[in-house]
Amino acid sequence: MARSKTNKRQKRALSTLLEKGVIATGIGVAFLIAPIFLSTSPILKSVAAGLRMPGWLALFLGLVLLSIHFALKSRAEKAIALPTVAPIKREPTNRRDTFGDTPPPAFGGADVAARHAPPAPNPRARPERATAWSSDVFAAIEWRRFEAVCEALFAQAGFQTRSQSHGADGGVDIWLYSAHAEGLAAVVQCKHWQGKQVGVKEIREFFGVMASHQLKRGTYATTSTYTADAQKFAKDNGINAMDGSALLNLISKRTPEQQQALLDVAHEGEYWRPTCASCGIKLLARTPAKGGSSFWGCSNYPRCKSHLPMATAMR
Repeated sequence: MARSKTNKRQKRALSTLLEKGVIATGIGVAFLIAPIFLSTSPILKSVAAGLRMPGWLALFLGLVLLSIHFALKSRAEKAIALPTVAPIKREPTNRRDTFGDTPPPAFGGADVAARHAPPAPNPRARPERATAWSSDVFAAIEWRRFEAVCEALFAQAGFQTRSQSHGADGGVDIWLYSAHAEGLAAVVQCKHWQGKQVGVKEIREFFGVMASHQLKRGTYATTSTYTADAQKFAKDNGINAMDGSALLNLISKRTPEQQQALLDVAHEGEYWRPTCASCGIKLLARTPAKGGSSFWGCSNYPRCKSHLPMATAMR
């Protein structure tokens, strides 16, 4: 409610600046043009000369007001880009892991880790945790942990975030809301891929998702890299394409405390065991009865047939 009122006040202020700027500029132009017509009359010639100074002043004032208007508007629009500012402290909020057909808002901050918490881990199966950020962390964690890290990264930057743990997401993994703009500010798609580049096909599909939400900006985050065509398309269409190196570089700019918080999110629960994208539960190691390679399978089989190769846990 408070954010909505603040946004309305900001909109009114911008509208007032624009209105007064246009009026002042119009008056200034009128005063400067008027002498051209009035100077033809000997009687009005002195009046025409007196209009020039007020005209220049009005024009100057109008341009100043318009400049302030467009500067503030540009600042609000740029708020959807990924900043590197210090985090905003928030009180934890109650939330649920599943949202149904229409996910309700659930905003990021201190509750991000709890929101993504998977089932209690099996200590005997837990691999050794990394103590510092590197590409090895991205390689060790599963896709759901990667999404949780990305969401926590945006929450640290001051965004309010919303996500859903499983099910059809409509091409959006994280919804972003900014205090500088009313409504949805941007959307984020995450791809936890290893050894496979994100191509222009995936970026085009994400651009279509942005268009469906009437958004001009969005972020695509991957642990992998992008093809040259994908990078060009992203750059031309307002998409912030972040690969694994860019994400690690952004994390390195956080404070040591923030980096540790992100590392804790990455290593929450059985971070190495992939999550079922359909059911939101951890997959189980399966061995084919007739022989073959082991794989990750859903415990809800045969109702859910989701599975992943044992060496691959990406989405």
